[in-house]
Amino acid sequence: MTGSEEAVGRAAGAGPLLLGVRHHGPGSARAVRAALEEARPRVVLIEGPPEADALIPLAADEEMRPPVALLAHAVDEPGRSAFWPLAGFSPEWVAIRWALEHDVPARFIDLPATHTLAWGRQEEAGVEGDSPLDAETADGEGDSGPAPEPGSGPADVRIDPLGVLADTAGYDDPERWWEDVVEHRGVGKVDALAPFTVLEEAMEALRETYGSGGHDRDLVREAYMRLQVRAAQREFEDGVAVVCGAWHVPALRRKTTVAADKALLKGLPKVKTDMTWVPWTHRRLSRVSGYGAGIDSPGWYGHLFSAPDRPVERWMAKVAGLLRAEDRLVSSAHVIEAVRLAETLAAMRGRPLPGLSETTDAVRAVMCEGSDVPLALVRDRLVVGDVLGEVPPTAPAVPLQRDLARLQRRLRLKPEALERELELDLRKETDAARSRLLHRLRLLGVAWGEPAASRGSTGTFRETWRLRWEPELSVRVAEAGVWGTTVLSAATAKAEADAVTAQGLADVTALAERCLLAELPDALPTVMRILADRAALDADVGRLAEALPALVRSLRYGDVRGTDTGALGEVAAGLAERVFVGLPPACAALDADGAEEMRRHVDAVHGAVGLLGDAPAAGQGHLRARWQSVLRVLCGRDTVPGVIRGRSVRLLLDDGELAQDEAARLMGLVLSPGTPPPDAAAWIEGFVGGGSGGGMLLVHDERLLGLVDAWLTGVPAEAFTDVLPLLRRTFSAYEPGVRRTLGELVRRGPGDGSGATGAGSGIPGFAAELDPVRADAVVPVLRLLLGLDEVTGHIGDELAGVTG
Repeated sequence: MTGSEEAVGRAAGAGPLLLGVRHHGPGSARAVRAALEEARPRVVLIEGPPEADALIPLAADEEMRPPVALLAHAVDEPGRSAFWPLAGFSPEWVAIRWALEHDVPARFIDLPATHTLAWGRQEEAGVEGDSPLDAETADGEGDSGPAPEPGSGPADVRIDPLGVLADTAGYDDPERWWEDVVEHRGVGKVDALAPFTVLEEAMEALRETYGSGGHDRDLVREAYMRLQVRAAQREFEDGVAVVCGAWHVPALRRKTTVAADKALLKGLPKVKTDMTWVPWTHRRLSRVSGYGAGIDSPGWYGHLFSAPDRPVERWMAKVAGLLRAEDRLVSSAHVIEAVRLAETLAAMRGRPLPGLSETTDAVRAVMCEGSDVPLALVRDRLVVGDVLGEVPPTAPAVPLQRDLARLQRRLRLKPEALERELELDLRKETDAARSRLLHRLRLLGVAWGEPAASRGSTGTFRETWRLRWEPELSVRVAEAGVWGTTVLSAATAKAEADAVTAQGLADVTALAERCLLAELPDALPTVMRILADRAALDADVGRLAEALPALVRSLRYGDVRGTDTGALGEVAAGLAERVFVGLPPACAALDADGAEEMRRHVDAVHGAVGLLGDAPAAGQGHLRARWQSVLRVLCGRDTVPGVIRGRSVRLLLDDGELAQDEAARLMGLVLSPGTPPPDAAAWIEGFVGGGSGGGMLLVHDERLLGLVDAWLTGVPAEAFTDVLPLLRRTFSAYEPGVRRTLGELVRRGPGDGSGATGAGSGIPGFAAELDPVRADAVVPVLRLLLGLDEVTGHIGDELAGVTG
């Protein structure tokens, strides 16, 4: 691609100036800018949807920062959409900016989005992101199938033109070939147009061999583009420049009749569309994101395009800065040595300049000490990157998008492509408003934030979110615009509609919980009415038990958010009563899987009753006693599976409603020789298994441990293999320290039979009796860890006194 006067004459001769490019190629972008500066056309035609012509002036706005994308969506079906992404190093973006800077008209000439979206619907392939650029592998990028043998006629699969050209040149990597012949060559003043002519000749040879790739869509698009080029020539004569994918250039150069082109466009389906600019990210430009016209290294390409000089040295400085920020020891000497190694590798490999592979190898050897772990960080943060573009507020948007932008500015929640954690204290007004916004967006299907486990306090006034803005969320916002013009009104309408269409009782209770979290007072009455109706008609105890915990959790939110949960409390109390009545019969005659599932329901209901019994609503104080009566019934019925009976005994013991002597008696009965070993093993699993702290119970009550030990040693050999899986599942859930202590106790043998471990046990760490002073000293620390109250300065004095 050295250029010649003949090549320049061909490109600049009669007819339009066709500049074939690679989408998102910085070398093509530099060449386009140089060609436009030399040719000075009177109009610039660009591959893209013509509905976006009115949006082109926004590219000159100071607040417009690429990467951005043109978003088209069907008015009646916002979820049907298409993107046309543009980075700062995209040739199309460079052409737009050149035209705006020189007061030259710029127009898009690709097939209108009104046809593209309708065509996608007709083919049942119109998912978001399926734009003409996305699906177009013939422009030199994207996923393609194997190329057919030369001379076999039109292909049935798409080819990768870059792959074919690279293979012809003896390269096994198309990206490396493109870097050598395009990215690493300078743009001279003499041959500014020659590269386009040579690339056109290469594409013409490929199309003669492989045809159009066997896809009618490319033929239709090219016919429409030819019509637009002809119209521009009639208006501007020979002052027309066209920037399009290199694959299309031979088709645009080919002479066809207007009638033939119009015939290809006849009868195309249509759909009403809206169009706007939306922010994009470098990560979404990468091929690994699924974008068909993507590139492997958008961050690296952006660096090559923006670096004024010495790109390798500047890149190594960026890498060093990133690694230093991650507390890696990287000095200026590392940078110098890495640059030298990259240049040496390029010379040994016969490359004109160090490329991404050489710089990566140099960074691994010099700055990462041969490790791929820090190198993965470099690839994620720099080679791909998390750059998020910005769009000016004057860009067209649905009312819901404008309301969301207003709330984001007011709450100082800036959308960012890099994932970050946000800690919220719901006692603060701003943090509470942020929580409401994020919960309302989740209800609308706009998953900007995902709840995460709080690493600090476990109180209900704490929330932790992981935030990450993806370009697709702009489509979700447009799609949610059908529910309302503001986030509040849209979330309210969506919640009411979801309640009506909910399939099960648990779905309605979960929705009620989300309405409380999102603070939707207008939607809650509708949800509660449907919840009460569903609960009254549902006779399945499992579904009722599954629904109760979500309702009771919702009652807790009133304390922090100031929500009136009176109606919710009444429904929860009624639901609990129905569970109490139906649970004992439902626990009879269950198989192993059904018993385990019902055991989980018993645990969930027990926790819910514990919260519900403490709730301030009238008429709920008796629920705890009613539930304890149900547990007593369950632990005494032989028809109830052992895992449920054992768990019932354990829950009563933990609540102080069952004496240790009585618990030991019940365990002794179950572990007697008359009980089949599998049933006894299931009872043990329910009593001390399931992650319920049963291991510590055995540690501190040697009577119970002795009963289990005596039973286990007496299990017949033929039955031992049957009970072993249950026992292994039970004891493997204990922490290593608990298992080790249990082993030591069993090896030592039975204690003195005094019951709970305590006086005279002889175990290191246990005194002859309790020390109340030492026990009370840890209470302030526990309250601090649990976030039960505000810690004042006197705690430090208490701790100092204890340590003193």
